[in-house]
Amino acid sequence: LVWRLPQEKKTVYITFDDGPVPYYTEKVMDCLDSYNITGTFFCVGENIERHPDLFTYVQEKGHSVGSHTYNHLNSWKCSNNEYIANVHKGADKVNSRLFRPPHGKIRFKQAKELIQQYDIIMWDIISKDYDKNLTGADCFENVQNYVQNGSIIVFHDSQKAFKNCMY
Repeated sequence: LVWRLPQEKKTVYITFDDGPVPYYTEKVMDCLDSYNITGTFFCVGENIERHPDLFTYVQEKGHSVGSHTYNHLNSWKCSNNEYIANVHKGADKVNSRLFRPPHGKIRFKQAKELIQQYDIIMWDIISKDYDKNLTGADCFENVQNYVQNGSIIVFHDSQKAFKNCMY
C-alpha cells in the first residue's frame, strides 16, 4: 500500500474521493485550474455511471483518476469475495490501476489479492473536510501542520465536504 511518495523535488499529491458529483467536482476543478494544479480523483463507479460526461471532463482537464469501488463499499462490512468483485466493477468504470479503499479500510487478505492488479493508494494526511464539527480553517491547519515532501492528501469533492474543502 502506498501512503506517501517522497520525491527529490518538493511535491505533494492532492487527491479527492467520492465523485464525480455535479457542481462540486466542477468547482474543485475550477479551483485547481486557478492555481494550475492537477489532482487525482478517486471515483465511485455508480457516480461515473450517473455522470459519465463529468468523469470524461475530469480526465480532459488533465487530472488522474482511480477507483473508489463501485458503490463506496466498506470492506469490513462484507465478504472478501463481495468486496473484491465490487472493486473490479468500479475499476472497470475507471480504467485505471489506481485504487483507494473507501474509509481507508481494507483487510489484509483483500489487499494481498488486489495488489496483484492495482496500486492501492492510501494517504498520510486526511483533511477531514467531511467533518461538520470542523471549520475550513481547522482542515487547512490539519494539512499544513503535517504535510511533508511526498505527502498524499485526501479531500472530498462532495456536498458534505464542500464548505471545508473550498476554504
